[in-house]
Amino acid sequence: MPKGLLRALAAVLTLIALYSLLGFLILPGVGLRIANQQLAKYASVPAHLERLEFNPFSLELTVWGLHIGEPGIEQVGFERLYANLQIDSLWTKALHLEAVELDKPRTELLFNKDGSLNLAQLFKLPASAPAKPDEPASKPFPLRIGSIKLNEGYLHFKDVRPSEPIEFLYNSMNLELKNLSTLPEDNADMTMVAAGPDGGQIDWKGRISLVPITSEGSLKVTDAKMKVWWPYVRDALPLALQDGILNLSTDYSLNLSKDTQLNLTNASVSVAPFALNAPDGRPLVKLERLDVSETSVDLAKQVVTVGKIRSSKLETWAAREADGQLDWQKLFATPKAPPPPPQKAAPATADAKPETQPVPSAPSKPWQVLLKDVQLRDYQVHLADRMQKEPVAVELGPLNVDVQNFDSLNQSPFTLKLDTGLGKQGKISASGEVNLAPVTAKLKVNTQDIDLRVAQAYITPFIRLELRSGRLGSDLAVNLKNIDPLTLSITGSAKVDQLQTLDTLKGRDFVKWENLQLDGLDYEHGASLSIDKVTLTQPYARFMINEDRTTSVNDLLIPQAQNPQTQANAKPAAASKPMAIHVGGVSIKGGSAYFGDFSLKPNFATNIQDLTGTIGTIDSQQQKPAKVDIKGKVDRYAPVTIAGALTPFDPMASLDIDTRFNRLELTTLTPYSGKFAGYRIRKGRMNLELHYVITKGQLKAENKVLVDQLELGEKVDSPDAVSLPVKLAIALLKDVNGQINIELPITGDLNNPQFSVMPIVWQTLRNLVVKAVAAPFKLLGSLVSGGDSADLSNIAFAPGSSDLSPSAQANLLKLAAGLKSRPGLHLEVAGAAAVSSDGPLVAQQRLEQEYQSTYFKTLQRRGDKVPANANLLTVPEDEKAPMLPAIYRTQLNQQPPVAWEQLEKKQREANLHDAVIKSWAGSEPLLRALGQARAAAIKAFLVDKGQLPDEKVFLIDTVIGDAQKDGSVVTEMQVNAD
Repeated sequence: MPKGLLRALAAVLTLIALYSLLGFLILPGVGLRIANQQLAKYASVPAHLERLEFNPFSLELTVWGLHIGEPGIEQVGFERLYANLQIDSLWTKALHLEAVELDKPRTELLFNKDGSLNLAQLFKLPASAPAKPDEPASKPFPLRIGSIKLNEGYLHFKDVRPSEPIEFLYNSMNLELKNLSTLPEDNADMTMVAAGPDGGQIDWKGRISLVPITSEGSLKVTDAKMKVWWPYVRDALPLALQDGILNLSTDYSLNLSKDTQLNLTNASVSVAPFALNAPDGRPLVKLERLDVSETSVDLAKQVVTVGKIRSSKLETWAAREADGQLDWQKLFATPKAPPPPPQKAAPATADAKPETQPVPSAPSKPWQVLLKDVQLRDYQVHLADRMQKEPVAVELGPLNVDVQNFDSLNQSPFTLKLDTGLGKQGKISASGEVNLAPVTAKLKVNTQDIDLRVAQAYITPFIRLELRSGRLGSDLAVNLKNIDPLTLSITGSAKVDQLQTLDTLKGRDFVKWENLQLDGLDYEHGASLSIDKVTLTQPYARFMINEDRTTSVNDLLIPQAQNPQTQANAKPAAASKPMAIHVGGVSIKGGSAYFGDFSLKPNFATNIQDLTGTIGTIDSQQQKPAKVDIKGKVDRYAPVTIAGALTPFDPMASLDIDTRFNRLELTTLTPYSGKFAGYRIRKGRMNLELHYVITKGQLKAENKVLVDQLELGEKVDSPDAVSLPVKLAIALLKDVNGQINIELPITGDLNNPQFSVMPIVWQTLRNLVVKAVAAPFKLLGSLVSGGDSADLSNIAFAPGSSDLSPSAQANLLKLAAGLKSRPGLHLEVAGAAAVSSDGPLVAQQRLEQEYQSTYFKTLQRRGDKVPANANLLTVPEDEKAPMLPAIYRTQLNQQPPVAWEQLEKKQREANLHDAVIKSWAGSEPLLRALGQARAAAIKAFLVDKGQLPDEKVFLIDTVIGDAQKDGSVVTEMQVNAD
């Protein structure tokens, strides 16, 4: 081999050896020392590299063990950093790295109380020179990296600025970038997966470009716990998160070349479950699941489009507090900032320039939120009103809501559909279109079985009345045109079923009905109310006059305290146009009423049944009389008719009413005859015709009275009785048929305050009696008895019962046949009762009624369905014993003896039972009622089964006497001629 070649080969080998020595040994050592020197110079905490390796032939650089921070609590570090430099970097004018790998990087990210970031404090770097104004923007450093990998990264985040520190950890972070470049239009493929030990994973896939900065791809967050970052929310809103898991996924595109452009597509968010409490621990919201899908966000256009929202089983609580504010309103209330201290005015100088006023900024473009399809299912809302003395609780649910095509900018109305339960049985549904700006709505609203008892707390301060039951239903079309001023119209129909109100002073029914139906309802807020037809089914009302001449209505009203200051400051209300009211007609079916007058001794009471009829058109805008046609019965058999016309809103202008009572049993008027005539009424019927005509305040009345077969009973001491021979007057006024005909015409001016109808009526009657007594030309005829007294003159009843036995029914059938064959005769029935045999059984029946009434009230308070009347209930035996103490206290007006507390339960119940029975056993009202029921049973059988005209059977006063030897009680009957 030539020496020259050998020398050249030796030189090459020597250069390779020197290059290898320099690359493998000298450069890594020098680089490691320089790196550690620079770290020591600029780092504010201990920092060093463990080892540095370089392969001069493959241009591979490996850095091992970077540690920045105190030993054991390093804040930044990694296990290995690998980079592979490509030789073509020399002629491509761009740094080309084939691969970059970072193994187990570790980062501690900490925000201190003052807001400083720990990473910003790790190094003390010299300040960079300020850029020159005319210096052009520098171009990014040319760089191409074939592959970047981050393996098993570790990120610990902690922020101590909130009231409760926020801390989370991702201990498995893996990132891969392919073909990353700072050259224009180059894109890199990216994949990142981050997971933590407490759940929650981030998956990020896409492409990224650095010049310009753009990116597109997909982002997914799985099972993220909302408690991690919730303190950020809680410091702004005092809401305590109890539970919350978030899942999110979206496709995105980002472009920062000019303005920031960010688009999210196919975005979906899922929260399940979720729960919030108030600061005091009471629950506010519980949610089983919320899913938002098919969503897009356009940052440049400021548009959010949500395709679907699905949510189920949300439960929430809200209350109006005693001060009138909502509890949620208080949670979100912003505390008022203290007023700024007054500023001293600066002394004026000649050179002082006037302050420039800030130029108002143009309003920013609002975001537009579009909701295409929203479905909320099985929501439950618990509402409470604590402003009332007795808090009101309302339960809404299951609540279902559908919303379509909602636009936050209100460019088009959205569709709303809602249905929910209210209380135990109520239902509300609404559907239609709604606008938000301005607020308008067109809705179809339907309600069913809304429990009106929820209104009890609102009426209690004003009237002593208990709403025992009542169900509201409606089918309405609601058209809201404006809210300021309120412009609202409602059309449709409404009804109230099974309304029952209770007089809480006496514990008796006050007003009730089976059904109130309003058809053709048309309401214009503040302007008019029109109802085509009002139908009232089985209405009932109770009205009583007390001993002191006040009425039962006066007793119920609660006087309201007047605030003098409020009255002094009150301004007179501006005159407004009265509301136009139109009612096409009123129909009454099966009505009844109770009237009692306790100012009389004995007390007077009567019942009106079977009220049926109509009232014509009522219109406040047209002074046209409304026709009246109502029929009914007094005490089951006496017909009543009311017919004519009246002007409801101005009866003094026009009234023409004809009222007729036929075959009215005068025994019910005994209290009035005792007060004014001094005698009870033993027997008699009356026909009454009252025809009143009013024309422009001028009264013309015709009163016709026909009294048939009147007989007075025992004398009653009364200071108000007239000092006239009443019995003689009655006998003289009777004609040959035993009838008294009286006509009392009255005329007068109702506009005259001195004019009164009743004094004129009484004076006319007095004059008629005086005239009859002064000219006695007729004598009282004798009554003749007839019939088979041995077999048919009396009916025996079993003790405590008003049921007719088979033998009694047979006798009554024979008696009816005999009376029908003798049309000139009539029958008198005197009810009877005996203390010895009827008393205990009547008392037991009364106790059973008290059981039924108490159990009926208990079921109503529970909200359970009950029959129309308490006497239709069957009280369980195990429910009776607990009722006895309260019944004892109510009936005997005293507490049970203390000694009974020591007795066994059964013995104590027996004592209570016996005491109550004993107190009722001698009750005259109960015995009299039994006697009347026996007489009524006889009459009902004769009329219904014996086909005897009811005018042939008279009921006379009840007798309380002695029982027969076998315990039965005999009700005697008497047959007399008409």
